[in-house]
Amino acid sequence: MEPDDQIMEGPGEHRVAEAAERIVAEGRPRLHRTWASLVATALLGGIDVSVGVMTLLFVKHETGSDLLAGLAFSVGLIALLLGHSELFTEGFLVPVSTVIAGAATWLDLLRLWGTVLVMNLVGGWAFMWIVMRAFPELHSTAAESGAQFVDGGYTLGTFCLTVLGGGVITLMTRMHHGTESMTGKIAASVSAAFILAGLGLWHSVLDSMIAFAGLHAGGTSYGYGDWLVWLCWAVLGNVVGGVLLTTALRLVRSAPVLREEAPATDAGDT
Repeated sequence: MEPDDQIMEGPGEHRVAEAAERIVAEGRPRLHRTWASLVATALLGGIDVSVGVMTLLFVKHETGSDLLAGLAFSVGLIALLLGHSELFTEGFLVPVSTVIAGAATWLDLLRLWGTVLVMNLVGGWAFMWIVMRAFPELHSTAAESGAQFVDGGYTLGTFCLTVLGGGVITLMTRMHHGTESMTGKIAASVSAAFILAGLGLWHSVLDSMIAFAGLHAGGTSYGYGDWLVWLCWAVLGNVVGGVLLTTALRLVRSAPVLREEAPATDAGDT
């Protein structure tokens, strides 16, 4: 290695290279899962997030504090991390990087996104029905909380909330892959949950669970048609925030490693 190369490859660049290698190593099997495995993992992801939403609604009902409720929601993201389930907006950094590295195709990516989003929503819808039947005292809180999103309007401001939501959850994924410390990963999950839910950012899956809770409770100012329109708006902004605001910049820095990783990965399979 030339001296100039040694100067360029400092400790920071070495950690970036290690993170990029971990991303592709994780992304390849994720994008090539069987249908049964993908559906089951995504259903569990919806349920895990809903556990966090249940906790969020309870804390908000008891305290009236959005910040404390956001902190309580961290239960859901920690469950995702430790349970190895799949959340739609966690499918930006790792899968996109894997496709760029040549270890999967864009069709594989669309299959992952579509299946995970739908199954997250199905799992969450069912779980929130159980929650609303079990805790009728949460009905008014659920209806009010869901209306804040679905009736929030379609403006530049709300679109920016969706962009920030996608960016923050992808930042969490990036932090998870930047360390091998489980303590560090849990801290990243708690931080992201606090920002997402505590600050009221718009997240397509998380806020759909809150909207479902309100719909199950009844007496909402919105219906399923209103929620579906809102979902399209939230998904668009989340993708923009997750892919363009966070993933694209990471790819610029990791591009040399990703280009080298694909041939190495393929060679290891033969």
